[in-house]
Formats: sequence, C-alpha cells, structure tokens
Amino acid sequence: MFTGLIQAMGQANIGLGGVAIHSPHFLATVRPQPGDSVAVDGVCLTVARLEPWGFQADVSPETMARCTMGHPTAARTMVNLEPALRLQDRLGGHLVSGHVDGLGEIVAIKRQPRSWTVEINWQDPGFGRYVVSKGSVAVDGISLTVARCSAGGERFSAAVIPVTWGETTLKNRQVGDLVNLEADLLAKYSERLLGLKRPQTTSHQEQSISQAWLQEQGWR
Repeated sequence: MFTGLIQAMGQANIGLGGVAIHSPHFLATVRPQPGDSVAVDGVCLTVARLEPWGFQADVSPETMARCTMGHPTAARTMVNLEPALRLQDRLGGHLVSGHVDGLGEIVAIKRQPRSWTVEINWQDPGFGRYVVSKGSVAVDGISLTVARCSAGGERFSAAVIPVTWGETTLKNRQVGDLVNLEADLLAKYSERLLGLKRPQTTSHQEQSISQAWLQEQGWR
C-alpha cells in the first residue's frame, strides 16, 4: 500500500521481463531491501536485486500490458518512486494500491499564476465513474485531487502545486504523453459492496429494530 507522495525520482531502463531503476538518492535515503515493494510511476514492483546505483525489479507481462512500461517510448525514462507505506506512517495523500487500472492521455497542460493544471483523458472511459470533483486519483503514482471532471469522469483535470510539479516527473510530461492511472481504492470497494445483493432471509430470520427488541437484547 502507498500514499501517492513521491519520495524520489529515478531513471528506468526497461528490458525484456525487467526494469533497472537508477536512483542513488532513493537508495541512500529509503534504503530498500530485496523483497521490498516500491511504486514505480504508480506500479507496485518488488525489489529483486540491489545495485550500487539503485535496484532491479522483475515485471510480468500483465503489468507491462497495463502500464506505460509496455509502451515503446518508455524504454528509457524518468519515473516517480515511493516505498511502501508502513503502519506508523502518516497518510498524507490517499490509499494507493500500486495496481494500475489503465492508461490516460494528457490532453492539456496550463500554467497558472501559482500552479499548473493538467487535463487527462482515460483511455478506457469505463473507469471514469470512479472520478469525482475533489476526489483523489493517482497519476503516475502521484496523489492528485480532481479539480473538475466531465459528467462521466472520463476526462478530468487536476491542479498541481509547485512542490509536486518540481519534485515529480510531471514537469517533464507533454501533451500526448501517456500516464498510469489508478482510481480511488475506496470508490472501487464501495461500488463492489453496494452492488452485492443481500441474501434472502426467511420471515423467521428477518427482524426489525424496535423498543421491545432492544430491551430483549439488554438495552435499557
């Protein structure tokens, strides 16, 4: 589990079945160990081997197919890095699983007086139902707040403050670039739970809460 608060950037060299992350800063400050989980542009990967310059991780075909790592332009690129959340850590962003839902395309980047606005289209519009104004979304692993969205949520914009812009790969992105998107985890679980049908109960099992029932249960 992650929070979407990026702690370092690194250079990813993507090969057949794996990725090498060059980031001496991440290595020195986070001190990852083999077996640790790291979000790489929002994709949860496991550290396979440590190197003097960073670490290497294996990537499954399923992961490559769902994220920007499988895109031809991603063979050598800068990525956002975040170690897994510890139970005692503060949740400064939002709950991010590191399981990318799909890709989005940056359709506009606008410079504002004290921020930037990034507008993104889901490639699969079906995930737009999880996007709401003032809700959360992970863009390349970055926890962002939705400023505005279309009626179906398939297109949304997020305001990016200078700190986030300067310390993540967003400053390198251009219109037309693809990004990894993960919808709000709580929204997906809520949809799942609300969609489940309640089991049928017999008249014997079905009870209503009344004053008499509460007294029978020991409430006075």
